[in-house]
Amino acid sequence: MAVGEQREQTEVVIVGAGPAGLVLAHLLRRAGIGCIVLEDRSRAYVEARVRAGVLEHPTVELLRELGVADRLDREALHHRGVEFAFAGERRRIDFLDLVGRSITIYGQQEVVKDLIASWLDAGGDLRFEVADVRLHDLTSAAPSVTYRDADGEHRISARLIAGCDGFHGVCRPSIPAGQLHAIERVYPFAWLGILAEAPPTTEELIYSSHERGFALYSMRSPRVTRLYLQVAPDEDLGAWSDERIWDELAIRLPTTAGLDLRRGPIIDKAITGMRSFVATPMRHGSLLLAGDAAHIVPPTGAKGLNLAVADVVVLAAAAERYLRRDDPSGLDRYSEVCLQRVWRVQRFAWRMTAMLHRFDGDDEFGRWLRLAELDEVTATPAGAAALAESYVGLPFATI
Repeated sequence: MAVGEQREQTEVVIVGAGPAGLVLAHLLRRAGIGCIVLEDRSRAYVEARVRAGVLEHPTVELLRELGVADRLDREALHHRGVEFAFAGERRRIDFLDLVGRSITIYGQQEVVKDLIASWLDAGGDLRFEVADVRLHDLTSAAPSVTYRDADGEHRISARLIAGCDGFHGVCRPSIPAGQLHAIERVYPFAWLGILAEAPPTTEELIYSSHERGFALYSMRSPRVTRLYLQVAPDEDLGAWSDERIWDELAIRLPTTAGLDLRRGPIIDKAITGMRSFVATPMRHGSLLLAGDAAHIVPPTGAKGLNLAVADVVVLAAAAERYLRRDDPSGLDRYSEVCLQRVWRVQRFAWRMTAMLHRFDGDDEFGRWLRLAELDEVTATPAGAAALAESYVGLPFATI
């Protein structure tokens, strides 16, 4: 014990106050399990961090069950389908008709705001701007987490630690070398994404496959749109003026099919590399990884946030079984159960990515295969239903 170290105890320490950590905190509170949430960033930062915007049907239903969806229900955009543009035309897939469920457009930062407000209003323990977070004795009966803040050094003893701190967090690297297997695929392109102060041009998302590269038309609210362009992985963002971005979007999106692209001031732009990543197993002793700490999916399938929520639904159930019934079977199966869904989602995101993007060096045969697949998923009932089922979200797993 360090000199002057302040010691505490709880049942679960959650590292990371993104969607995974915050939803887990609410699930544990509902089960009567005590927890403390640690976050190295400020509250203002995590509430402004722009990430995902598409919520699957099971995610929205869970947020309603947790009592944190009042603002979502008032302000979110509810989409019953999406469009695919290719070969000079647009084709729509109606989720509601095909599988009886739909998707919701509501920015991740808005989800985080709602979760934080509800958690703190009910007296939940959430500590921002903690530094030097370290995990200790993960395979012992007494694991702990230490950190520093303005009040000094702290040590929290717990029975379980949830690593919800993202791909670049401290939890996954805390697992000793040789105990974790990483599987990765890096794609040979990136996305240039923008946020624009412009009302939506269409009511639903448009995925566009174009000979110059992929483009995606999306939105975040009735006043803000979110758009993406496929670019080279080493693209210079400085070479893309606002005018150039809008002009390229106008080329790649199906303006010839009756789409009048609404432009507006670009308030944010960035280039993001595309990768798939899975770390296995997702458990090491008392540490359970969830969300981006354990896996990354390319954003083409809009699955990152939703997959993180699916993880913590399983984690919360396993923790309750262990902490309330002294039954470790849920913890023992946690990684297996989560990874089954992770790989199904990885397959879906990979399929969407491969089907819609232009690959350098691709031959004519490959281009025609992609068009054939787009035709199958948009023109055949079986193909459309299979895509719709995966897009709106698989039911959460039980353990």
